[in-house]
Amino acid sequence: MGNSSFYERLGLPRDASKDEIRHAYRQLVLRLHPDKNVSKGETELFIDIQQAYEQLSDPIKKADYDSQLPAEQALPTPLNVQVYFSQPSLVRLSEPQLIYSLLELKIKPNESQLVSSTPMNISLVVDCSTSMQGIRLDTVKVTAIELVRQLQPYDIFSMVKFNDKAELLIPAGTLSDIKSTEMKIQLLQAGGGTEIFKGLEMGFSQINQFRSSKRVNHIILITDGRTYGDEESCDQLADQSSALGISISALGIGNQWNDKFLDHLTSKTGGICMYISDLNDIRNSILEEISRLGSNLTEQVSFNYQTHQDVELCSAFRLQPDSSPLVLGPPLIFGNMPQAGTMSILLEFMINDIPPETTSFILANGFINYEIPRHKIRTRYVQRELFERKITSEPINEAPPTIILNAMTALTLYFMQERAREELAQGDFTSATRHMENLATQLSRKGESTLAQTVLDEVGYIHRNRSFSEDGEKRIKYGTRSLLLPSGK
Repeated sequence: MGNSSFYERLGLPRDASKDEIRHAYRQLVLRLHPDKNVSKGETELFIDIQQAYEQLSDPIKKADYDSQLPAEQALPTPLNVQVYFSQPSLVRLSEPQLIYSLLELKIKPNESQLVSSTPMNISLVVDCSTSMQGIRLDTVKVTAIELVRQLQPYDIFSMVKFNDKAELLIPAGTLSDIKSTEMKIQLLQAGGGTEIFKGLEMGFSQINQFRSSKRVNHIILITDGRTYGDEESCDQLADQSSALGISISALGIGNQWNDKFLDHLTSKTGGICMYISDLNDIRNSILEEISRLGSNLTEQVSFNYQTHQDVELCSAFRLQPDSSPLVLGPPLIFGNMPQAGTMSILLEFMINDIPPETTSFILANGFINYEIPRHKIRTRYVQRELFERKITSEPINEAPPTIILNAMTALTLYFMQERAREELAQGDFTSATRHMENLATQLSRKGESTLAQTVLDEVGYIHRNRSFSEDGEKRIKYGTRSLLLPSGK
């Protein structure tokens, strides 16, 4: 990062205001301060950001620095960003109101031709606790060997095994001796408990050795169990990974793993969390994740935003290229943009008050940051984005755009099961079962008869046991989430 401009270090354009500079710096400090840093020797990035802020926050130093910068090239951005709203205006009310906004990012025609192939820096972090023994671990081993054979000579690969301790099975590097690597994988054995942080920490250290903006830097965690007592350490590691451009995906096998924990962990870094209910799906899930990483156009897309003082961003959900709730920021980590396809993000804003005499209202503003490491013209882009609506005294009778209406309808089903889970955790069995029965009805109307029956079966389980079954809970959660994907995915 030492050769980047001070503006790039903070993820800002050159015309950023003093308030925007301060805001961007504070958000980075929260994620990177050495007191929170999991990798104690990793302070270079924090120092670079500190230096950038000290220069740009002082008007005199900033003016001097700006005068020395070369003229900025007015290059077009390679992505089109389209913003849709659930309603054409905000109505002046005496009570809070919700509005949804959908961001759609698409690569411009011919831009993909300017991108070369993707070198990868991948660490496979595999749970080898006792519960993985047998067909689960055997399938992972066979798939890992298949993956190793598919790697290109310039790809960096490492592999970590963990249970209640971590062991570096294959150190990070290009693989010259494939036979020896395959033998090490074949000899993997299961035993012991599950401590995810130890595995992630070792995987992170391997990725960090070869971390580069010219590679896809990614950890793939494969587990079937719950970790205990190290969740906060994992959370801090995810913050640091995100700030360094290292994403984490998780493949949860069976029904014993903690979906809320892994969802949160992976969302922080722009990765994905997958539920593998059928052992026959282990191979495809691992290889599909590698294929997805290799076809990405951008590194981590993020949105560093500020909302109006009377506005709250209540939720954010990535709909494409995969469906996942996002951890609220700022910044919001959108994830990686595919080279072919679309990225879409649904945002839910609560407007608590509209100042009098206001004719238009800015819900939020900020910068979408992304990097295209293999782009032949330029690597890093910062695009301003503004969420603004006009104010009217009466509602405008206009249907929402179809694209956002469909997203809101599907998301309602997902939130319905989330609400039922929360109510059940609070002991409100009546409300939980009512929401589940309503969910089954809605799914049947949409033609999702198999998922609807799963929900009804779970209602019966709740009546008998006053809780969700671990299998049914995940099937319903990830089943309703999959409805957010475009048809055919």
